[in-house]
Amino acid sequence: MNDPQEPYDPYAGRQQLIGYDPYGRPVYGQVPAQSVQPAPPQYEQPYEQQYDQAYGQTYGQTYDPAYGQSYDQGVPGQQQYYAPADQHRDPAHGYDTRQDRQWIPQQHAAPAAPQAAQAPQVAQAPGQPEARPEPQPVPAPQPVPAPRREAAADPEPDPGYRTEQFAFIDQQDEESEDVIDWLAFTESRTERREEARRRGRNRVAALIVVLALFVVGGLGYLWYAGKLPFLDGPGQKKAAAAATGAQKRDMIVVHLRNTKRGGSSTMLLVDNVTAKQGATVLLPNTLGVAKEDGTGTSLGKSVEDGSLGTREALDTVLGTHIGGTWRLDTPFLERLVDLVGGIEVDTDTAVPADDQAKAPAVGQGPKQSLTGAMAVAYATHRAQGEPEAKQLERTGKVLYAVLRKVPGDPKAAATTVESMGQILDPGLDAQSLGALLSRIGEHAKEGAYRTEVLSVKPDGGLTEDAGKRVVKELLGGSFTAAQPGAVPRVGLKDATGDEKAQTAAKAALLNGGYAFVDGGKADRTAPASQVTYQDDAQRDRAVGVAKTLGLAETSVKKAENVVNADIVVTLGKDYKPS
Repeated sequence: MNDPQEPYDPYAGRQQLIGYDPYGRPVYGQVPAQSVQPAPPQYEQPYEQQYDQAYGQTYGQTYDPAYGQSYDQGVPGQQQYYAPADQHRDPAHGYDTRQDRQWIPQQHAAPAAPQAAQAPQVAQAPGQPEARPEPQPVPAPQPVPAPRREAAADPEPDPGYRTEQFAFIDQQDEESEDVIDWLAFTESRTERREEARRRGRNRVAALIVVLALFVVGGLGYLWYAGKLPFLDGPGQKKAAAAATGAQKRDMIVVHLRNTKRGGSSTMLLVDNVTAKQGATVLLPNTLGVAKEDGTGTSLGKSVEDGSLGTREALDTVLGTHIGGTWRLDTPFLERLVDLVGGIEVDTDTAVPADDQAKAPAVGQGPKQSLTGAMAVAYATHRAQGEPEAKQLERTGKVLYAVLRKVPGDPKAAATTVESMGQILDPGLDAQSLGALLSRIGEHAKEGAYRTEVLSVKPDGGLTEDAGKRVVKELLGGSFTAAQPGAVPRVGLKDATGDEKAQTAAKAALLNGGYAFVDGGKADRTAPASQVTYQDDAQRDRAVGVAKTLGLAETSVKKAENVVNADIVVTLGKDYKPS
């Protein structure tokens, strides 16, 4: 039974931890009963401190209550082991059997409260209560702040630790690499955009340059060709200069004679070697030419008479140089068409059959297939009252279709000519004729070909349009065709209205040794006669012509000739035959 005056305390003889001495050793003593103080809060320690507490510290002092003394199991200055009062200990060895022990560095542990040296125990009188020293309040341990991790660049370690107590693991900074990758991606993307813009600008600039060159080149070509309005380019000037006789031309005269009905048709085949063009010039039978004795006649009559000077008479009138004569009778034309395999012609009229002439009928329309006999019937057809120009146009169509079927090889063309069995002019053999026909045929196949009818006045003279457009452009004939040592060609144009005066002037010129060119009659009479020339080299000869006709030297002038001749005489009413 407990005495209320002296209650029994089973733990009165047991001492408890009341503090630490200056060396950090625990001090035990009697502690009066008091209210239980709550345990101080525990703070999670940083990784480094836990590491230090787990591996880098030595054991501190421990107290074994079984023996009533403390053991110093550590080294002064090192971390000490702190065991709370309520922990269970092994009674045999004095070690803590629990696993939740804490290692507290000495320099961070709570300082012990200073106290006086323990007084010696004094014997108490029996019956007196044991004097117990006043317990000193134990300060609650303060939370230890986690030490800051020093920068890597600080070479001095913490003086409270040794370098071998730490182990650091280098970790790759993925976030920094991601930032670098993003910056590189952004930079490369910006560069690609700038490069795309730069290429786009370069392409636009190149396109503008190409378009500018194309426009300038096109305008330059149009200007050179003379196709721009109000501007004459050098190409047009060269073409005009070449058309006046500077180009090389090969030509022959062809006489198509109708052996069944009579009559003939004359044409010139022209090969413009310089311009690579071909042409057929149809000559009316009414064209005035001169005979060998100087008297005038028509072209048709000269061909029918078989005059050997017909070609030279044409050169005199046209100012050309004809290379040869091809007499093509209708039977040989029929055979030539059959040899080339027939032709196609756009006929302008239907030709009825002629039993007497054994001519088949020819239909009207485009691309009519014609045999040799049909081609002859269509080429020689002339309706009653129809002008000669219509019949010449039909002859030109047939001849153009034949040229398109002639072989392009000169040897093959020569073989075709020989197969006709025709007797040719001595100055034009089968090889020369075949080569000329093959070249002109190539122009016809390519479309570089023209067919023109030479317009003639009723008196046989050339019109101004024929002299400029046909004679000068296609034939290259001009007043300069005659060589300086050759006999000048003198054209006579009557403006007196008196036929006797024209006849007397013509006889005077022929007797004077001049080549006569009939210029026909003027549209109206002129009061005074005039002698004109175009080339300064012909002025002295023009003065001689004026003296031959009894005209004054003041009548000689430089002007454009209205007749295709070296010198042109226009007789006026002042002319008096001698």
